[in-house]
Amino acid sequence: MSAELLSLFTASFVTFFVLIDSLGVAPMFATLTARGDAGYRRRMAFKSIFVAAVIIFAFAFGGAWLMDAMHISIDAFRAAGGVLLFLIALDMVFEKRTERREHRTEEHLGQHETDPEPDDVSVFPLGIPMIAGPGSIATAMFYMSDADNWMEKGVILSAIGLNLLLTLVIFLAAGPLVRMLGASVAGALTRILGVVLAALSIQLLIDGIKGAFNLG
Repeated sequence: MSAELLSLFTASFVTFFVLIDSLGVAPMFATLTARGDAGYRRRMAFKSIFVAAVIIFAFAFGGAWLMDAMHISIDAFRAAGGVLLFLIALDMVFEKRTERREHRTEEHLGQHETDPEPDDVSVFPLGIPMIAGPGSIATAMFYMSDADNWMEKGVILSAIGLNLLLTLVIFLAAGPLVRMLGASVAGALTRILGVVLAALSIQLLIDGIKGAFNLG
């Protein structure tokens, strides 16, 4: 792999790792699947990753067509993506994103607490929006639209796939992992990743503005 492709893989992997936030979603997965047995938790883990993969890859491949149909330039999409990712980064730094996930988890559990057997949570809220959220969907569209050839597209898809595989592994080990990390460590990691995402988002915004106004 050339240095340019390695750099693209690293950038896209880090971006999706921050956006999917596997370590931040793991406690929600453990809570949502706590009422089921080990077999149920495995089914929910595999199904949620499959649902998220279908959604993200669908937008990754269909994003360019959608942008052309709506007459949106890549620079405009890059700048808009930068703004969106910056807002997500702010949520992560100030833990608003975690609070919304916890509220969504509590709301779902409250609606289904009297069910005789655990509900299927793989599509909602796990598959979407916890794993395949607006940020990861928009970023997949951006990276694939910005790729010049199929080798670059393959690198980006590999980075997304590796992140989803990593999320699956974390889900399967969610119980012990959550107990090992603790709430304070998980919160600190989320904030650190939020700062990294903020820097990436500002760079996207700068690149989008420079391209739109031909600033070199």
